[in-house]
Amino acid sequence: MPQIPVYPAYRNGSIAGYAFFSADIMDSAGYSAKPMNIAIGLNLQGRIVGAHLVEHHEPILILGITDEHLRTFVAQYRNADIREPVKLRSVSGTDSVSRAVDGISGATVTSLTLNSLIVGTSRIVADALGLLGNRTPGSAAVLRDEFQPASWADLRADGSIAALTLTTGTVREAFRRQGAENLPGLDAPAESNFITLHAGLASPARIGRNLLGDRAYADLITNLGAGSSLIFVGAAGLYSFKGTEYRRSGVFERVQIVQGSRTFALTSGQQRAIEKMPVQGAPEFRETALFVMPEDSGFDPASPWRLDLLVTRTSPERGTVSEVFSLPYDLPARYRSAAAPAVAQADLVSVDWREVWWSRRADIGILATILVTLTGILVFQDALAKRPLLWKRLRVVMLTITLFWIGWYAHAQLSVINVLTFTNALRTEFDWTFFLLDPLLFILWSFVAVALLFWARGVFCGWLCPFGALQELTNRAAQALQVPQIRVPFELHERLWPIKYILFIALFAVSLTSMERAAVYAEVEPFKTAITLRFMRDWAWVAYPVALLTAGLFIERFYCRYLCALGAALAIPAQLRMFRWLKRHPQCGRECRICEQRCPVQAIHPTGEINPNECIHCLKCQTLYYDTHTCPPMIIRRKRREGRAGAGATRGVASGGDPAKAAQDAAEVKP
Repeated sequence: MPQIPVYPAYRNGSIAGYAFFSADIMDSAGYSAKPMNIAIGLNLQGRIVGAHLVEHHEPILILGITDEHLRTFVAQYRNADIREPVKLRSVSGTDSVSRAVDGISGATVTSLTLNSLIVGTSRIVADALGLLGNRTPGSAAVLRDEFQPASWADLRADGSIAALTLTTGTVREAFRRQGAENLPGLDAPAESNFITLHAGLASPARIGRNLLGDRAYADLITNLGAGSSLIFVGAAGLYSFKGTEYRRSGVFERVQIVQGSRTFALTSGQQRAIEKMPVQGAPEFRETALFVMPEDSGFDPASPWRLDLLVTRTSPERGTVSEVFSLPYDLPARYRSAAAPAVAQADLVSVDWREVWWSRRADIGILATILVTLTGILVFQDALAKRPLLWKRLRVVMLTITLFWIGWYAHAQLSVINVLTFTNALRTEFDWTFFLLDPLLFILWSFVAVALLFWARGVFCGWLCPFGALQELTNRAAQALQVPQIRVPFELHERLWPIKYILFIALFAVSLTSMERAAVYAEVEPFKTAITLRFMRDWAWVAYPVALLTAGLFIERFYCRYLCALGAALAIPAQLRMFRWLKRHPQCGRECRICEQRCPVQAIHPTGEINPNECIHCLKCQTLYYDTHTCPPMIIRRKRREGRAGAGATRGVASGGDPAKAAQDAAEVKP
């Protein structure tokens, strides 16, 4: 039996299966970048007979997910056949897979990570123990899979990666022997690099894991069918081995694999993107790709094969001419073994975020429409501000969509926990994968990050925060019912707003030592109760957001002003904003304080300046800026225009109806 950390289980004196801890196979981390560990039992038929969650540190649990939810989720894998795909029903969107389990509502990232961890480690152990069924000699089951760190130079030196270098002169000479000369694309100097092509089998852990990194490699071996092979291809130089035709036909017309008498076309469906190559000493590639060779394709990874590169040119004398250049590959003997493979260790089981995005494409489309609409509002805010009735109606509509769709339906309420998790990931081993697994949150955060540079924190706080929308809508209802509004004296107001910055700094400090404790203290945010759980929680928890909303009936956006740690977190990088979109008159704060008095969050100083750290960019002050019946400077301008128009009309009458004379008279009264 291979030396792997498993524990035999006996029945009546005979081995009935094996038990193991996932952490002994892969040092997996979840959304928190902290370890997750699951005890798993496998029978001799490759089925999971039991799974139990031993350890986790998921901050996502503040969203109302309990340990019981996670344990119930893990228990669904009982009797799952790990030789077949096991996917989340909420992600796959179909029951066509052999087994689908129910994801945890509101914890997509954690669900996907647990799914990949259970199936991935079980498959690795089963493969090492020979529980995946009989394979023909030469299949992936007889490849030695022992991991050892290796640099690019090591992989090249022992033949793990093969290379073919073609200069422009070499290619030009090959075509010349066919009688084709003066070909387009071959006029570069003879010594220039036409293409340097690299290829190799990436299935063995020593090759694939070193090339791709632990996480990407674990993702591939988890999601691919047992027995599939991976072919790595990378190139640099003037020529592209991919071309462009595959985007239309789905077939890479410039490369193919030949093994013995068989030729394997490579299709876009077989391609897996390589986002980065962490292997030490790797050259700078123009393009890279991984191609999946399914077990039933007939490809034998242990037997020699070659990668054929097709170069086609059009000759004035001979028309279309082609030349094939071959890169032979023979898997080094160190990877071939008839013994059961050792376990491919990986630091982290990842999941395919593209599948998650595709499954939520409808929601992504709706969110994209909302964000495009909001961008239009912000870019053309002057035109909107000149139409106060349209602004008022549009704002109510946007706030309603934010509350009901973004918040209560899509559960895309951003939280200070997201900020703390992100900064914690930067301090440890950063990986975009976990953030990509929740597409709506990722898109919202990306939009807010860019918006900070243009409009400061107000874009999120004023338009995209569901709890902020709930506060404003309830306050509008209160004002309609003539609930008295309290205006906090500015001297007190400016001493209260630093509270939210103190709260954020305190949470950040706690997160440096314990994300779990920070997640508990982050309950200072009412988002979990009011938005994520829609007030469906014990009354003691519900009382807090209700108290805040009650205060907001009298002091508009009370929580946003004084207690929002997330608003404070966004205000700090917002200092880098590049533009000042909100217009002010010279008279603002000096001769007139109407905007200051009517600002819903008192973000305007008595001296007339707008504090971008407190402004929610609601555009209320801009509607007043253009209001010719409220803003004193605009009233003066309106009266001047009316006076000029009246004077022009009088002169028009005096001119006897002569248009030229009327125009001349009107011009004379211009200041």
